[in-house]
Amino acid sequence: MQRTTQALLSAAILAAGLTVAPAMAQSSAAPSQQPQQPAAVQPSEAQLQKFASASQKVAMVADEYRPKVQAATDDGSRQQLLKEADQKMVRTVNADGMTVDEFNGISQAIQQDPDLQRKVMGMVQQQQRGAPAGGGMR
Repeated sequence: MQRTTQALLSAAILAAGLTVAPAMAQSSAAPSQQPQQPAAVQPSEAQLQKFASASQKVAMVADEYRPKVQAATDDGSRQQLLKEADQKMVRTVNADGMTVDEFNGISQAIQQDPDLQRKVMGMVQQQQRGAPAGGGMR
């Protein structure tokens, strides 16, 4: 179960970093993407819980679109599918009460902080079991 959760979280982080970022770039008029947030984000407990939930859903979107993109026979179809996946991921993140910037900031923080990554993985596991997230995990 932990291996699945870790794979899910890794997929979500990769999906967020590789797929949601282009959508964010499309919605932003600025050609250069210099994040205004510091690299070391210290998210709150509530933000981590939202991230844990959103990351699972983003991973599901990535899993849904991956075979479609791989099966696309031309670049036009592939680009359209990637655009659809990006839009769906952005809506998914927003539906969990986060902005794409917040999601990506937490994703970067998790990649740099193994303790934070373990904490979020614990939250994901609790959410998968239906237990309240963050209760007593330290």
